[in-house]
Amino acid sequence: MNDSTPQLILGSTSPFRRELLQRLGLPFNTTAPDVDETHLPGESPQDLVKRLSVAKAQAVASQFADALIIGSDQVAVLDGDILGKPGNHDRAVEQLCRASGRCVRFYTGLCLYNSKTNQYQLDVVPFEVVFRKLTDQQIERYLQREQPYNCAGSFKSEALGITLFEAMRGDDPTALIGLPLIRLTGMLMEAGLALP
Repeated sequence: MNDSTPQLILGSTSPFRRELLQRLGLPFNTTAPDVDETHLPGESPQDLVKRLSVAKAQAVASQFADALIIGSDQVAVLDGDILGKPGNHDRAVEQLCRASGRCVRFYTGLCLYNSKTNQYQLDVVPFEVVFRKLTDQQIERYLQREQPYNCAGSFKSEALGITLFEAMRGDDPTALIGLPLIRLTGMLMEAGLALP
């Protein structure tokens, strides 16, 4: 990046998103967006992640006059219900029991916000995971090893969570981890950054 290139900011404290963004080899900083993530009545999962992705990017924009800010949000959906981050062991057991032998759809919202122009690019990247039929023992062993309590759907696909799946379907496997790099690369190039 040269001096005329805007600073790149990841509006997230997620270690998973940070690790993914590092793959692009661009210098960036991270900052925590202060955003209420409450699901609004009647709001679809896609509209929720769009709204929160933009809100997260805009929440940190006031700190940076000339930056490209990445905001992202993800939800897991099963039978029309949003599965949030479980937060604890019992809720993770409940989520994985419910997902056993079924397909869970993930929606990852992605916003690239230009704080200088107040314009943004926005997209939602879907991804599906088909779970194996899981036994109580498999679920317990998995949760004891990975403790994925801060992950939507109660698993880490980039680690041992892959053993829980029968199939994965989607255009960008990084969307499942929380930051769709294929779509983000296109947005960054459209914003004028040279990649690779």
